[in-house]
Amino acid sequence: MPAARIRSWKTVALAASAVLVGLVLPTATAGPASATTTAYDDTYYANAIGKTGTALKSSLHTIISDQTTLSYSAVWNALKVTDQDPNNSSNVKLLYSGISRSKTLNGGNSGNWNREHVWAQSHGDFGTSAGPGTDLHHLRPEDVTVNARRGNLDFDNGGSTFTNSGGSLVDSNSFEPRDAVKGDVARMILYMAVRYEGDDGWPDLEPNDLVTNGGTRFHGRLSVLKTWNDEDPPDSFEENRNEVIYDTYQGNRNPFIDHPEWVEAIW
Repeated sequence: MPAARIRSWKTVALAASAVLVGLVLPTATAGPASATTTAYDDTYYANAIGKTGTALKSSLHTIISDQTTLSYSAVWNALKVTDQDPNNSSNVKLLYSGISRSKTLNGGNSGNWNREHVWAQSHGDFGTSAGPGTDLHHLRPEDVTVNARRGNLDFDNGGSTFTNSGGSLVDSNSFEPRDAVKGDVARMILYMAVRYEGDDGWPDLEPNDLVTNGGTRFHGRLSVLKTWNDEDPPDSFEENRNEVIYDTYQGNRNPFIDHPEWVEAIW
């Protein structure tokens, strides 16, 4: 190639580089979840399709309230199925830590896994009686010590790592799950807010934008949960879990796994 042409191309490249120096590109942010369709839209969700806002929330509440309830003891065996590690059928996958642990190690001692209420029991004082306290759509296996570190904290960004955290963070007033399950947590919290509206003897559970909810019937932080829903869409594990709960245990679905865009449509 002639030397003059090489120098010419280099000159153009250098000029282009000079133009880019100091150029600040816009920061990529997660947009609202894209609209989806499912095999259940013409049947299970038929009365919800096309609605938004309070009308959508009310319709979904009616749909998912048709539910079989479990005893708290039955939850042990159910979680061994719903949260089975896809890579090891003898284990369950722990929510916050991401650890794969033997199904037989369920209990209350160090090194065991127990039943984590993602919507903290004290945020509504519903205990472990059949109902919100045993609803598989927000119950997940977790290491006993990690479960205790989360306690009844609201969800938000920020904090420090801890033993077996798997990347989850905790500070004085909030808990941030590892990136791979942030959307899962958001969709579980918002499922609970739609399922339990105070019309069946249980508290009216609602999300808000606080991290100081303590013993109230509220859970936060809504703005962060919405972002997590967009940034971490449902994966095959979460989708399979929804199917198993629907087909085998409760007969109801988490609509935000099937339609993540309904989070923005309601809130």
